[in-house]
Amino acid sequence: MTTELHEGHLEPTRLVEAPAKLSWRDKREVRRRKRVWFEEILAWILVPVILFGCYWLATIGLAAVGTSPEALLDGFKTITNSL
Repeated sequence: MTTELHEGHLEPTRLVEAPAKLSWRDKREVRRRKRVWFEEILAWILVPVILFGCYWLATIGLAAVGTSPEALLDGFKTITNSL
C-alpha cells in the first residue's frame, strides 16, 4: 500500500533564525522613542490643563480683589484710546 503513495522528496524547512539582539545604541534609541512619545502625550494633556488652571486662578484672584478680566480689558481699552 505504501508503495503506491508517492509524495516526492521532502523539502527542507526554512531555518528560522533568532532575531539579532539589539545593541546598546539600538536599545537606547528605542527607549528614547518611547520617552518622546510619552512626553508628547503628556504635553497634549497637561498644557490645556495648565492653561485652564491659569485662567481659573487669574479669575479667582481678580474676583478676590473685586474686579474681573472684562473690567481690566475695558480699562486697558480706555487707556489706549486716550493716547
